[in-house]
Amino acid sequence: MALNPFSSGTRLRDMIRAIRASKTAAEERAVVRRECAAIRTAISERGQEELRHRNMAKLMFIHMLGYPTHFGQMECLKLIAAAGYPEKRIGYLGLMLLLDERQEVLMLVTNSLKQDLNHSNPFIVGLALCALGNICSAEMARDLAPEVEKLLRSRDVNTKKKAALCSVRIVRKVPDLAENFMGLAASLLKEKHHGVLISAVQLCTELCKASKDALEYLRKNCIEGLVRILRDVSNSSYAPEYDVAGISDPFLHIRVLKLMRMLGQGDADCSEYMNDILAQVATKTESNKNAGNAILYECVETIMGIEATSGLRVLAINILGRFLSNRDNNIRYVALNILMRAITVDTQAVQRHRVTILECVKDADASIRKRALELVFLLVNDTNVKPLTKELVDYLDVADPDFKEDLTAKICSITEKFSQEKLWYLDQMLKVLSLAGNHVKDDVWHALIVVISNASELQGYAVRSLYTALQAYSEQGSLLRVAVWCIGEYGEMLVNNVGMLEAEPPITVTESDAVDAVELGFNRYSADVTTRSMCLVALLKLSSRFPSMSERIKQIVAQNKENMVLELQQRSIEFGSIIQRHQSIRSSLLERMPVLDEAAYLVKRASATQATIPAYKPASGVTPGDLKLPNGVAKPAAAPLVDLLDLSSDDAPVTSTSATTTPNDFLQDLLGIGGTNLSTAGVPSASTDILMDLLSIGPSPSQNGLLDLISPAQEQKPVSAVPQVVSLVPEPMDLLGSLSSSASSSGTKSSTVVPQAADLLDGLSASTSVSGLDDACPSITAFQSATLKIVFDLRKQLGKPQETTIHATFTNLTSTTYTDFIFQAAVPKFIQLRLDPASGNVVPASGKGSVTQGFNVTNSQHGQKPLAMRIRMSYKVNGEDRLEQGLVSNFPPGL
Repeated sequence: MALNPFSSGTRLRDMIRAIRASKTAAEERAVVRRECAAIRTAISERGQEELRHRNMAKLMFIHMLGYPTHFGQMECLKLIAAAGYPEKRIGYLGLMLLLDERQEVLMLVTNSLKQDLNHSNPFIVGLALCALGNICSAEMARDLAPEVEKLLRSRDVNTKKKAALCSVRIVRKVPDLAENFMGLAASLLKEKHHGVLISAVQLCTELCKASKDALEYLRKNCIEGLVRILRDVSNSSYAPEYDVAGISDPFLHIRVLKLMRMLGQGDADCSEYMNDILAQVATKTESNKNAGNAILYECVETIMGIEATSGLRVLAINILGRFLSNRDNNIRYVALNILMRAITVDTQAVQRHRVTILECVKDADASIRKRALELVFLLVNDTNVKPLTKELVDYLDVADPDFKEDLTAKICSITEKFSQEKLWYLDQMLKVLSLAGNHVKDDVWHALIVVISNASELQGYAVRSLYTALQAYSEQGSLLRVAVWCIGEYGEMLVNNVGMLEAEPPITVTESDAVDAVELGFNRYSADVTTRSMCLVALLKLSSRFPSMSERIKQIVAQNKENMVLELQQRSIEFGSIIQRHQSIRSSLLERMPVLDEAAYLVKRASATQATIPAYKPASGVTPGDLKLPNGVAKPAAAPLVDLLDLSSDDAPVTSTSATTTPNDFLQDLLGIGGTNLSTAGVPSASTDILMDLLSIGPSPSQNGLLDLISPAQEQKPVSAVPQVVSLVPEPMDLLGSLSSSASSSGTKSSTVVPQAADLLDGLSASTSVSGLDDACPSITAFQSATLKIVFDLRKQLGKPQETTIHATFTNLTSTTYTDFIFQAAVPKFIQLRLDPASGNVVPASGKGSVTQGFNVTNSQHGQKPLAMRIRMSYKVNGEDRLEQGLVSNFPPGL
C-alpha cells in the first residue's frame, strides 16, 4: 500500500522535494498547509511517537520558510525528555530554532536541561550546553550556573569548551555571577587545546566587561598566561588543524590580543609586561597574507590602546604606514582610521607618513579619499600648512566633481585656521574660488569679503587679482560674487592701480572695462538672483566712482525695470531713481562701506554653525524688537527686523510655516520683502539714525549682511511714514522715497489702490537735506493714503518718561466697507511694544465710523533715539485682499 505523500510518515526530503516543485507561491502555501495539517493530526493521535522526530524536522524546515509553527513547541519538550540521543538532538535543535528566551514555555525545559547537564553521555551534555548557551534567560542562568561551573572542571575538552561558551551567555545575562567564574576562567588558560583556550579567552573578555573586580583579578592572574599563549602560538611549528594561509591559528592570536588590550588599558604594569611579546608579534608576523594583516591590525590596536612605550607606538604607526601602501582598499581604510586616533598620541610619528597619506587623497576609492582628507586636516600645523595646502590646491584642479565640495571645505578651513599672512590667505582663497568656486559654501566667500574689508593695504591687490581671475574663470559663482563686490567698492583702485605690491605686475583696466566685467557677470545664464542683485549694487556704486559711466550704467540698470524677478525689478527702479534724480546725495549715499567687524562676524559665524543653538535667541529678560501678531496676540518667539537692502541670503534665519499660519509670513509681509531670504539686522549704535536702523543701512557690520547697499558717513534725520497700498501681487516700490520736491520731510504722500513705484527721496532737491522733526503735539497723523487714515493720540505716564501710551484711530476714506481689518507693527530692538486688542475688525465706509486700538511702547534709549515704527494694515474689500504699509517716524521729540 503506497504512502500518502502528505501523511505524517512522509520523509523530510520528500516534503522538501514537493515544496521545491511548486511553481507558484500559492502552490507552496497549499503544500505547507497540507503538511501542517498532517503534523497536527499526528501530534493529537497516540501511537505516533516513533515519527515525532521526523515531524519536528519538517516543522523546523517550515519555520525557516517563514510559516507559523507555534503548535509544535510542546513537541520539542517531549523530544528533549526522551531517553535517546537522536530524539534529544532534534528536540534541542527545535528548541533553539522555534523558541527564544522570552517564551514562557521555556520554563518547562529547565528541569530537563539540569538532568542532561548531569548526564553520563558527553554528547547529551554537549547538546544541553549548546541549547543553554543560545536561549538561556536570566532565571535559567541562576538555576543552572552551578552545573555549568562543575562542567568547566570536566576532563573532556569538548565539554569544557562548550561550558566556557555557555558561561559567556550566563555572565552576559547575570553579571552578578561573574565572581563565580573568575578562578575557573583563569585556570582554563593553562590548557593546551586551542578550542578550550579560545573559549576561555572569550570568557575572560566577557568577565572584564561585566565586573571591575573580575578585571582586576584577571590583571593579576592572567597576564603571564596570555603572554605564554601568544608566544607559543607565534613560535609554534606548522600544525595542519590550526593553519590558515601559513599563519598558525590567527583566531586565537586575535582573541588574545583583544583581551590583552582590555587588561593593559590604563595599567602601566600590565602594559610593560606585554611590550616585548607585542613587539615580537609586530615584527615576526608576515604581512603578505590577509590572516597576517588581521593579526597586525589587532596588534596595532592593542599597542595604541595600552600604556605602551614610545618606540612601540612608532613601530605600530610604521605598520600602518605599510598598510597605506597595500593594494587592498579595506586594509588602507582601516589604517587611515587608526591613524586618525593615533595622531593624538604621537603626531610626529604620523607626520612621517604624510606623503603616503596625501597620495591616498588622490585615490580612486571615494571612502579612502574622504578619510585621508580628514587625516590630512588633522596633520596640518603652522610648519607644514603651506606645502600641504599647495598639494591640496594642485589636486583640486583634477579632482572629481563629487569630491570637490569636501576638498574645498577642508582647504578653506585650513587656510582660515592657519593663515599667518593675509596676502597668503588671499592668494589661496583666490585659487580655490577660481578652480572650484561653484563648490564653495557661502560663509567662505562672506569671510573673504570681511578679510578684504579689513586689509586696507591689500584692497587694491585683491580687486586686481579678482578682476584678472574673473576674465578666465567667469563661470565660478562664488568668484563672480566676490569680484563684483570688490569692483563696486574699490573700482577706482582697479582703474588707477592703487596699492601696487612690489612683485605685482601692473594691469591696464579702464572704467569701461570695469563696467563690462560687472555687466557680463549680470548677464551670465547661470547667475542666480543673489549674484545679479550684487551686480546691480556694484553698478550703482560704480556710477558714483566713475561719473563718466553714469549714463551707460543707467541704461544697464533700466533694462531690468520689467524683470520677472521682483527683487531685481525693485532694485532696478530704485537704483535708476538714485542715478537719475539724486546726484547731489549720490556720492555720500554710495560711499565705501565701513570696515566690517571681523571678530563679530567670526562669532556670528561660529554660533550659526552650531546646530543646537537657535538661529536667533534674544538675551534673557530682554525682548528687543518685539513684533506683535494681529490685535495684540504675541508671537511666541520674537523675530528680528531684517535688512531690507541686504543682498546676503545665507545667514538668514529659516522661517518655518505650519498649516495654521497665515498664507504669507507676517514678518515678510510687514517688511515688504516677500519671497526673499531674510538676514538679521544688528542693534543700532548710538551714532546711527533711527531711520537707518529701521532700514538696516547703518554701519552695523557685525550683524548686517555683508552687502549692505548704503553706508552713509553722515547722520540723516528720520522721515515720515510711507503709505502704500499693495494688492496680492504688489507692484515694485522704491524703498528710498517719500520726500517729494513739493512736500516737507514730515509730510505724507498718498497712493492709489495699486500704486506706482514711490520714491522716498523725492523731496531732496539739489540743495535740500532732510529736515528736522515737527514740534511735539497731542496727536499726529501717522498714516494717510487715498483709502485709509490713521491718527495716533499720544499720552505720557507720570514718572515714566520712557513709556508712551498710543491710541490709534483707523478711518476708512473710501465708499466700501473694509472687513477682516488687522493692524500690525514692528519696532527696532531698543523699543518694546505691547499691542492691546482692537475694538473691531470692520471699518465702516466714508468715515462713518472707525476702529480703535491701543498699544504701549517703551524706549530703552529715551533721550538718545526717537521713536520709529513700521506699520502694516491688511483688510478685505469685497472679498479681495488689500495691504497697506508705511514707516512712522514723525513722532514728537522727547518720546
